[in-house]
Amino acid sequence: MSNSVDSKSPGGDLADVEAHIAHVDHSADLDEKAKPSTYKADAIEAENAEHNMTVLGAVKLYPMATFWAFVMSSTIIMEAYCVFLMGSFVAMDQFKNEYGVEDQDGTMQIEASWQSALQMGGPLGAIIGVCLAGPITGRIGYRWTTILALMLLNAFIFVFYFANSLAVMFVSQLLEGVPWGIFIANAPAYCSEIVPIQLRAPATQMLQMFWAIGAIIVGGICYVYESRLDPSAYRVPIALQWMFPTPLAILLFLAPESPWWLVRKGRLEDAAIAVRRLGRASVLTNLDESVAMMRRTIELEKTDKEPSYLELFRGTDTYRTLIVCGVYAAQNLTGNLIANQAVYFFRQAGIDSQLAFALGLITSGLQTVFVMLSWILTTYLGRRTIYVWGSLINVCFLIALGIAGSVGKSTAASLAQASLGLIVSVLFTLGPAPASWVIIAETSAIRLRPLTTGIGRGAYYAVNIPCIFLATYMLNPTGVNLGGRCGYVWGATGFVCFLVSYFFLPEMKGRSFREIDILFKRHVPARKWKKTVINADDDE
Repeated sequence: MSNSVDSKSPGGDLADVEAHIAHVDHSADLDEKAKPSTYKADAIEAENAEHNMTVLGAVKLYPMATFWAFVMSSTIIMEAYCVFLMGSFVAMDQFKNEYGVEDQDGTMQIEASWQSALQMGGPLGAIIGVCLAGPITGRIGYRWTTILALMLLNAFIFVFYFANSLAVMFVSQLLEGVPWGIFIANAPAYCSEIVPIQLRAPATQMLQMFWAIGAIIVGGICYVYESRLDPSAYRVPIALQWMFPTPLAILLFLAPESPWWLVRKGRLEDAAIAVRRLGRASVLTNLDESVAMMRRTIELEKTDKEPSYLELFRGTDTYRTLIVCGVYAAQNLTGNLIANQAVYFFRQAGIDSQLAFALGLITSGLQTVFVMLSWILTTYLGRRTIYVWGSLINVCFLIALGIAGSVGKSTAASLAQASLGLIVSVLFTLGPAPASWVIIAETSAIRLRPLTTGIGRGAYYAVNIPCIFLATYMLNPTGVNLGGRCGYVWGATGFVCFLVSYFFLPEMKGRSFREIDILFKRHVPARKWKKTVINADDDE
């Protein structure tokens, strides 16, 4: 998106924008029959303006874009809420007393098989959701697809609330997973498309922040209710899911559609209106330039065929799809499952119930703070730097966790495992986790974005489901009961992810979608992206 600063303006500050007067004829920008050459100058103007913006200047120019990205990102709270809720239930005494079996020590435990089933029900449903998200979004847009998913979630929560067996709870998780998949496929794509270049990192990283906020809400609720000795200990946390979908649906009804999606559909006038709603109308005098920039980028990807999943694996789009799938899948292999099962991990490390829930709440609070810190790191240091080296640091702590779990049972060993588990969970949200959302949102071609983010999240769940079985089997006393020694396993998989990302993950910081398209088409090696110059006139 563009402000009214030209390519020679000295930095894109708000005062400069308000003082600038446009002298160019923009009539071709919204003319569907216009040739690309007639609006190319305006497209260059808009792109240069975005490059010249500062982060603070971009926020001042596009305050509503920031707000609507905030709203769309908050849909992730619901997946996080339920994921962490199931992780908390298997550690909750009342839930275990009603649905568990005795282990060898006479303690009630949810069987490893059922524990895995309950936690994989959502991801299985989400695979269906992410596959549906791309085609539906391509037809009706991000807003209406997400609103539809929110209404479905309202209905599916009823199944969970009235469930009276583990089997019915599994079905409820399967159903709830469908709208989760739509949320997680659409949110990063929408957020990246409604904000200028300088805000893409913080806008998409808000997804990780809301994931942590969902965990905080669950942690606080379960901390209050876990000591109850009746079904309300887990029924009330289930019912509180209803506080999210309807308010969010109302807000999204009021939100503008992605202008990039509108341009792809040929609705240029509507796209200009959307840009106006995303920014300060009193300042954004040359809205048509933003539309021209979008048209120019989309023209580079133009084809007569409708987007399809097969197209994701043709030509340079194969590399782009593999990056998105790999980054998504790697979230399961670099410490994320310890974070998702934090309370249960603390219990198996020898921490008592009340303290385990308190530590889970502290972990979620620290994750929120560290995600905010990651906005600064990713914006100024870059996506590749934070992702690659953050993954390596996490590997080191995972190995340390394995060592702590190998020294025998003692109070000191339990505290060391709990501390290292907390550190791994928190550091994951400073480096690999938030950086991955930015990479996912920026990598795909504009034309294929809804499909790419959907198939990428599908790859996440495809890896997540067996990893849930593995994680549960490693921690559960009815399994192999590894405890902290699971750090060796996740440390090994995390190191593989570090190596792959070091050689194949490019740096997209400060790049427009046009520049990213050109760099992929030129087959520039990943480690040379940062030094490669793309001229404003280049179209290939």
